[in-house]
Amino acid sequence: MAAARRVDLVFASAVRLAAAIRSGEVSSSEVVEAHLDRIERHNPGLNAVVTLDAEGARARARAADEARARGENWGSLHGVPYTLKDSHATAGMRTTAGHPPLADYVPTEDGTVAARLRAAGGVLLGKTNVPELLVDIQTDNPVFGRTLNPWDPARTPGGSSGGAAAALARGMTPIDIGSDVGGSIRIPAHFCGVFGLKTTEHRVSSFGHIPDLPGAPRSVRVLASIGPMARTAEDLALLYRIVAGPDGRDAELPPVPVEDVPEVTLGTLRVAFAPTFPGFPVAGDVRAAIEAFASAVEPFCAAMEDAPLPDLDYDRAALSEIDTMAVRAMVPGDPVGPPPTLAQYLHALDRRDRFLLAWEAFFDRWDVLVCPASMVTAFPHCPTGTPLDVDGVAVDYWMANAHCKLFSYTGHPAVAMPVTADSRGLPLGVQLVGKRWSESRLLAIAAALSAVVGTPPGYPPTRLRRQAG
Repeated sequence: MAAARRVDLVFASAVRLAAAIRSGEVSSSEVVEAHLDRIERHNPGLNAVVTLDAEGARARARAADEARARGENWGSLHGVPYTLKDSHATAGMRTTAGHPPLADYVPTEDGTVAARLRAAGGVLLGKTNVPELLVDIQTDNPVFGRTLNPWDPARTPGGSSGGAAAALARGMTPIDIGSDVGGSIRIPAHFCGVFGLKTTEHRVSSFGHIPDLPGAPRSVRVLASIGPMARTAEDLALLYRIVAGPDGRDAELPPVPVEDVPEVTLGTLRVAFAPTFPGFPVAGDVRAAIEAFASAVEPFCAAMEDAPLPDLDYDRAALSEIDTMAVRAMVPGDPVGPPPTLAQYLHALDRRDRFLLAWEAFFDRWDVLVCPASMVTAFPHCPTGTPLDVDGVAVDYWMANAHCKLFSYTGHPAVAMPVTADSRGLPLGVQLVGKRWSESRLLAIAAALSAVVGTPPGYPPTRLRRQAG
């Protein structure tokens, strides 16, 4: 009788790897070595992992194996390797955010995200690349240079969590934790064919997260969130339960329970979809993917509708108002203009409240909204601000994250999920959006929908299915 197939040390989910390590099917050292080998072989061509602690990871893996042999269990990530976006403070490992003044900055204390992953038993491999201070939808900075998309090196992996998405897609890490002000988790996930969760604003602690510079007052108070990136929805759920919730360090996190992911019956779900939003351009491949997704899922749901969206002003100015203020706060010496007055800031918050409440009312009627993550798939590397080609039309660069920014503006949770490939064979994902504070339910919906539509079965590139026609 043939032997049972052994767990894939590189492309198995973190949930599967954790179970295999707990059972003794594989050792943490074996899993870590497999990922270090992937980094050695593939990172020189991608520049996704910018700081690597191979010896530290090996030592931690040996300790995890020794602990297991003694009957100890460190937690739900016992012995599982991971990387972290180079904006999360890690004690003893440099954290630069791609910013030259921080090129040699080594924190003395873990941020909350790093501390919780360590407490769950994870093995930190290293840090993944970002644009300088996270302010771009491409990944390039003066400290480490440019990260390339593993599906097409001539194209961007997105930003600002571009290094994380590229490393996930190439099998250099099973999990990472990104951050998102205007699509910084969802754009890279969409461009690289992986999963990403933007949590509800103020759901995950920002303690130890840059662009708030070390020792400086906290500057980013709106729009920002932190969330997991992985190759499966179940891994997002595992990581979400680890990192979410109050920590006693971030005063803006409310004591909202972090619930377990519930069982979801597709037949009870009311699903809305939007091929785009009023005034938002979108490529034909992206529109077709949303419509095809809706058609594939409709037979399994209680309702599926191209539903009327909240009656709001979807112009670029509305979505940029607070974002511009946030960017001015994030970037030292930002040349965009003078800081806003208090009256301007309060006016912006008032308009934001109208958007937030209108979308909350929408989600009283619908369980989830399916919409684009971006107007395009991964575009060629270019100077920031260069107009982008959308089916032969030059479109403002910053419209590439407008579909994401809408729900950063309102603070709603959103999952980016790969579903197909465009006409060039590039990954193409959808964005699933739910009611505020409903991450657990949204993750359950994402898992159920991905099972129906058959999201890409694995990596490296070659396995994404192209759209029919």
